[in-house]
Amino acid sequence: MNETMIQYFHWYSEGDSKLWKEAEQNAKYLAGLGITSVWFPPAYKGATGGHSIGYDAYDLYDLGEFDQKGTIPTKYGTKEDYLKAIKALKENNIKVIVDIVLGHKGGGDELETFKALKVDEENREKIISDEIEIQSYTKFTFPGRNKKYSEFEWNFTCFSGVDYAEGMDSQIFKIKNEYGTDWEEMIDDEKGNYDYLMYNDVEHRNPFVREELNNWAKWYFDETDFDGVRLDALKHISFDFYKEWLTLLRSNTGKNIFAVGEYWAPGYLNLLQKYIDVTEGCMSLFDSSLQNSFHTASNEGNSYDLRRIFDESLTQADPLHSVSLVDNHDTQPLQDLEAPVEEWFKPLAYALILLRKDGYPCVFYPDLYGAHYVDKDKEGNDQEIFLNKVDGIEELLKARKNNAYGEQRDYFEDANCLGWVREGDEEHSGCAVVLSNKDAYEKPMEMGERYIGQTFYDALGRFEDKITIDENGWGNFPVPAGNVSVWLAE
Repeated sequence: MNETMIQYFHWYSEGDSKLWKEAEQNAKYLAGLGITSVWFPPAYKGATGGHSIGYDAYDLYDLGEFDQKGTIPTKYGTKEDYLKAIKALKENNIKVIVDIVLGHKGGGDELETFKALKVDEENREKIISDEIEIQSYTKFTFPGRNKKYSEFEWNFTCFSGVDYAEGMDSQIFKIKNEYGTDWEEMIDDEKGNYDYLMYNDVEHRNPFVREELNNWAKWYFDETDFDGVRLDALKHISFDFYKEWLTLLRSNTGKNIFAVGEYWAPGYLNLLQKYIDVTEGCMSLFDSSLQNSFHTASNEGNSYDLRRIFDESLTQADPLHSVSLVDNHDTQPLQDLEAPVEEWFKPLAYALILLRKDGYPCVFYPDLYGAHYVDKDKEGNDQEIFLNKVDGIEELLKARKNNAYGEQRDYFEDANCLGWVREGDEEHSGCAVVLSNKDAYEKPMEMGERYIGQTFYDALGRFEDKITIDENGWGNFPVPAGNVSVWLAE
């Protein structure tokens, strides 16, 4: 069966402890669509308690179990709700991918005093102060958990930088500790060194920190029996750390844990490939370059040459390490990395990731369910956003589940109209796909001798008329203007 992931949340997912229960209720529905893996948001208590999306990680051991940061449940529910959702998904043969945030911590419990240096925010290698003494919330004692599961307490030696100093303006401060005043090594020189992202930046060179994070990973697996991990913000974490962390996780659990990392570098395929190389292929990466091409194509309309849609994409260059996507929580409207794919193009984009042989596609929650939210724009004004369910998304998913198999033949000769066929295999009949960003077209394509005389219908309902495959195994497959059609054998 074709593997298909869903990101089962978005930046504005409804709170009030509902998400885990909803996932439990929807497990059977997702399985019916061919979803084989669910990527859940960070499940542990964040610095902002019940409002936390999870990326401001506070206590990794609190999965909605302890009264901390003003709440017992997380935004998504209690630990009991979480485990029930995982159980329901597994009973429907759906794997669980957990979100791992090990680059920073927020919401420290106590102030500590230590020495630090101010750095330039645009060039973190540039020191702009003498050594100074500051106070910051770098002491984490987790009083609500009272040392259950782990007695480890975090202090300033566990961090390489902070963005808060008591009584001072917000700046980035490099902590002076026994590991020196250099940031950890990154693979690129963006902002001089982009080790620091936010909050208290974890010092992965501290052997006690590494040991604690390795122990926690085994604990998390024992509690939940997860099948895969999504690794947050790789651009800001030592590549050596995750290479070791994944090796130990797989060894200690006896399970070949799937891993996909977020190295967001749209348009920079070379950086994605470099990261895969330095980590010795131990994880897949999200194809940020392809997502950016979808965004561009959707905005340029019929002036975009569809024949180059996969150029400089990880899906084309290294499909075995690519997780392809159309949008995610960072690219959705009003987010810092906002680069949404326009609504008209989304069915085309999903056809390109779901119905072709390369890449491991990831569906975005609002594209399956829709979403409505309000947030501030860059000028500070309230903006109301409506994201509609993608037209035909369920049919596209079912076509992937049932028909996107076998040899692939591409018909990419036209700048405004792409087509391809999948021949099918011994267990599945194939499909023919045509998409256009301009006019209505008819695309002659070869389905193969096994389909001679068979009729094909448009699974997306764009056309009522059917296509009969001729004596040579060919058919003329139409597509409406600016749309996609998917043809299946009756």
